[in-house]
Parts: sequence; C-alpha cells; structure tokens
Amino acid sequence: KVCATTPGKYIASTQRPDGTWRKQRRVKEGYVPQEEVPVYENKYVKFFKSKPELPPGLSPEATTPVTPSRPEGGEPGLSKTAKRNLKRKEKRRQQQEKGEVEALSRTLDKVALGETAPCPGALQVPQAAPTAASEPPDSAEKAKKIKNLKKKLRQVAELQQRIQAGEVSQPSREQLEKLARRRALEEELEDLELGL
Repeated sequence: KVCATTPGKYIASTQRPDGTWRKQRRVKEGYVPQEEVPVYENKYVKFFKSKPELPPGLSPEATTPVTPSRPEGGEPGLSKTAKRNLKRKEKRRQQQEKGEVEALSRTLDKVALGETAPCPGALQVPQAAPTAASEPPDSAEKAKKIKNLKKKLRQVAELQQRIQAGEVSQPSREQLEKLARRRALEEELEDLELGL
C-alpha cells in the first residue's frame, strides 16, 4: 500500500465500502500502518507461548490413548471412593423418603375422616397448653385465646372438608397433626369458655 514513486513515502488512495475514495497520504520514513504494528507481549507471555505443552521427550502420539474417557458412573473426574459415597448418599435418601411415605400412610390409615385419633406428635402440644390455661389470665387474654382456638378449629374443619371433597388427596404430616389436635382444641376451648 505504500507508494515509493515520489520523494518521501505515500500511502496510496483507497476506496471506501460506500464507493468514495480516501486521499493519498504522505508519511515519514519508517512508518508502519496501524494494522501492521505487532501487538506488544511482555516477557512472561512470550515465555509461556514458547513453552511446549508436553514435557520434554514425550511424543504427542503417546498422549492420545491417555485422554480420559467418560467414566462408567456418569460423573466425570470422580474417584472410585467418591462414586461409592455418592451411591450411598442416594440410597440413604431414597430409603428416608420411602420411610416417610410409609409413616404418613400408616397415620392416614389410623385417622379416619370423621373421627380424630391423636398422633404421637400431637400429644405433646395439648399437655403444654393446659399449664398455660391453668394460670388465671385476665379477661382480655382469655378472649384472645378463645379467638385463636376458634380460628384453629375453623381451619381444622376446612381442612377436613377439603379432604372429604377430594381436593387434598394425600395430606401432609402437618395436616394430619392438625386434624389429630381437634379434640384437644375443643376441650381447651370449653375450659376457657367455662372459666369466663
């Protein structure tokens, strides 16, 4: 692109993509166009570029069969022990889920829709409530407790209706405990209403 026909150097005129022409430019001796200037590299970059990828004396043919194929377990780069531990964790998790499902189905069998039988987790809650109710609270606190108990009973009744209507096919453990607490809530409400 540099024209040396006249004294001094010139960059010849070039055509732009839109069809117009750039002017011919005069440049100093030793000028290098911007696109031809080499990119600066410091000594560390040069060193790592010149360094071979393989250790000295190792031929590239020797490395091709060594490339790791995908392990049988499906997880790349795991040792045998790590794979074994993953399998154990998965097995434990599946057994735990299976045990929870069986426990829920057993409690579902025990609790009929019309009647409520207290489940072991629910026995602890009513025992703690009468101790609080045995203290003589003032009338505002009693009214607040009565209101809360009525709200809980209303929620239990709504849950029972949803189960009977088929909206809830498999109630969770919390829902079953809520159903089992119904009788204890009714007794506590009766005690509070009689104490007013």
